[in-house]
Amino acid sequence: MNPAGVRVTAVQTVPVSLPARPELVVRGAKGSHARSDFLLVRVVTSEGIEGYGEVSATPLWSGEDGSSARHFIAELLGPALLGRRLAPVGALESLVDGLLAGNPFTKAGLATALWDVYARTLDVPLAVALGGAYRRQVPIKISLSGDGPELDRAYAASAAAGFRSFKVKVGLGVEADVARVLRARGLAGAGAVLGVDANGGWNRAQARESLRGLTGADLSFVEQPVAPEDLDGMAALRAQGLPVVADESVFGRPDLIRVIRAGAADVVSIYVGKAGGPGRAVALAALAEAFGIEVLIGSNGELGLGAAAQLQVACALPALSTGLPSDIIGAHYYAEDVLDCPLDSDGVLARLGDGAGLGVRPRDDLLRRFR
Repeated sequence: MNPAGVRVTAVQTVPVSLPARPELVVRGAKGSHARSDFLLVRVVTSEGIEGYGEVSATPLWSGEDGSSARHFIAELLGPALLGRRLAPVGALESLVDGLLAGNPFTKAGLATALWDVYARTLDVPLAVALGGAYRRQVPIKISLSGDGPELDRAYAASAAAGFRSFKVKVGLGVEADVARVLRARGLAGAGAVLGVDANGGWNRAQARESLRGLTGADLSFVEQPVAPEDLDGMAALRAQGLPVVADESVFGRPDLIRVIRAGAADVVSIYVGKAGGPGRAVALAALAEAFGIEVLIGSNGELGLGAAAQLQVACALPALSTGLPSDIIGAHYYAEDVLDCPLDSDGVLARLGDGAGLGVRPRDDLLRRFR
């Protein structure tokens, strides 16, 4: 179908609140993530085609959550989109930017629904609408946290789900961090990909001391070792030879430009949420690639719709890190899924399907809640 004459006729939302599986609750330098108070978004067009998105927002990350997103979409952004032409989607994203400052995760959930319905209008997977697909499967990893028996339970649950690559949450004290990571290496074995994620919880001295204590742990990477604004500190740690991943340091294009100029990262963790939507995530990755910086897809504990968007974006990127798996966790993290049919993911690889748009849809009971 030609999208030229298609218009937006409805923008609807449904709040969801799901607990993480107790054994997989993430405990990091920024606190714990035990429950996700997110928002699902539906966009309907004049042709009766529906697209879906997910606002995977948490206050610790962006000052947003499902409630703030629902307010802004219902009262400000949704009404402004009604009657607008669907294509180009970028024009609608610019309209949204002119109405609401910041709030990238809220914008990303809405933009995902717009891109989803656009790709469904074209009857192609979102990865194709975004310029791909360059691959059909993406290597993935999962986070481990907690100490002693907590870490053991997290590893056992992750391994049972098929995961063979991991990152360990650190930034909680040098001695405890070193013990936690060494324990994780013992559990995972010598051949597993294992990195650490400090979420900016170390200062420079703590980072150096911790990494010295982990020289025998065969780490594959260190993610956001120091505060997001300490780009000089990140650049100095790169000199030790361990790949440095920038996460909290990079939300949008201006952040990435600063990281590039400072030589602060080997790899950038790109989120659909941080970037403000699928199209902007792809553009951000292209900028990183142009300067020789690898990218992977990071996670904010997305539910199934968010994970589907992650997968589509990962497959739309011309270059994606092959040595460091992405964080497309999706339904593995939760006791239940919001999708009627889960993503094809076995803990080692997430695989792209053939369906149009995101290739997934919410469960029927959630669909009935949209208004």
